[in-house]
Amino acid sequence: MSKVTKDTLIGEVLQINPGVATILTDIGMHCIGCPGAQMESLEMACNVHEADVDALVANINAYLEGKES
Repeated sequence: MSKVTKDTLIGEVLQINPGVATILTDIGMHCIGCPGAQMESLEMACNVHEADVDALVANINAYLEGKES
């Protein structure tokens, strides 16, 4: 599987593994089910929520790697 990047859309991340929703909601992204949010990149969402996109991407990729093992 390819790594998630800051340009990956929220909808794509959730299709890869719906469990990532917990990571997103833990940092305040509670609108991940909204149609508009599905078309936002992780970077765009982090800008709105004043979150560190690099830390989020690293956290998501670590989670996904652990799930694939």
